[in-house]
Amino acid sequence: MLVTRLSKIIMCFALGLFCLLVAFDNIADYGTNYAFVQHVLSMDTTFPGNDLKYRAISNPLLWQIAYAAIILAEALTGILFVTGSAALWRVRRGSGQAFNRAKSYAIAAATLGFLVWFFGFMVVGGEWFAMWESQSWNGQQPAFRFYVSMLAVLIFLNQPDQDLA
Repeated sequence: MLVTRLSKIIMCFALGLFCLLVAFDNIADYGTNYAFVQHVLSMDTTFPGNDLKYRAISNPLLWQIAYAAIILAEALTGILFVTGSAALWRVRRGSGQAFNRAKSYAIAAATLGFLVWFFGFMVVGGEWFAMWESQSWNGQQPAFRFYVSMLAVLIFLNQPDQDLA
């Protein structure tokens, strides 16, 4: 059905705009989320006496590199989603096989987005740097919303599309 294809295109485009906006906001308001990265990596707001604090990073250069990598990955995710939605748009009335082949950029985008917000924020930030212990610098809830949205779109996107009637 054409409406299903259009839905997939719109969802990918919306996620692309979201990721690009997140990356832009992180550049435009650099200091706000840089402070987040600094506190998470330095583990300065985790529980007192935390035995995991040996993992803390106190080097500002490494904070900058980590933040730049996050912004780059968010921007790349957005670019891949927008590129994927454009590729899908071009073949929206094509064969099911052509539409299914055109999903690769969007699938790559959802995978990268999952890596950013699940692996980056939940695994690395949340567990390795014990971000979950922080009352003020815990980004796990927003990250959860982001990667679950991407997973939902990835599941829907991966449903095979047939030829249009």
